[in-house]
Amino acid sequence: MQGTTGTPPQPTDTYPPTDRTVPTRAPDRASYDKELVHAILDEGCVCHLGFVRDGAPVVLPTLYGRVGERLYVHGSTGSRPLRMTGAADPGLPVCLTVTHVDALVLARSAFHHSINYRSVVVHGTAYEVTDPEERRTALDALVDHVVPGRSRDSRPANKKELAATAVIRLDLDEVSAKLRTGGVNDEPEDLALPHWAGLVPLRKGYAAPVADPALAPGTALPDYLSAG
Repeated sequence: MQGTTGTPPQPTDTYPPTDRTVPTRAPDRASYDKELVHAILDEGCVCHLGFVRDGAPVVLPTLYGRVGERLYVHGSTGSRPLRMTGAADPGLPVCLTVTHVDALVLARSAFHHSINYRSVVVHGTAYEVTDPEERRTALDALVDHVVPGRSRDSRPANKKELAATAVIRLDLDEVSAKLRTGGVNDEPEDLALPHWAGLVPLRKGYAAPVADPALAPGTALPDYLSAG
């Protein structure tokens, strides 16, 4: 039998659109650019994980971390979605979302009020992570996702803690971003109405760190918390 030859598939800069990732409303706001998707995911702290339990939809907020084209979520081994993932064959169908609200859009008409936002929706099958090395990588990514550099400045999980922790993986295969930017979209006949219209930007920020009262004497504030 003659073997096949050719160039192996090359990575692309976009995710392929699918029936589940093409929005039915305002499809022009959708994007499949990987760099944009990664930026939206990396800026967030909390995702919402949706799945079906006993025939009914469930959506849970949780922390996550990204390593390349994979997202990781962790929790107690007694957590229902993590327990379901470990029991499912081949895995648990899920939908994961991350959203940033950048501004309130106040229009002259109630109908045209909106928000400026950036969001990512990921469809796929979640799998339990059992490989010890991948679990360590995932747990470090979860810690560093919230505070970059923190995993190197804290005690790693011990055997007992690892045994009580489950980790699931969701590959970034079926993914889309959706954004709204810009100003008010009032009707032309409403422009003369005496109602204030415009944007109210929302800002994300951090207050000064508050040390634990039981902090060991001489423990300095790390650079990754004091910078900026």
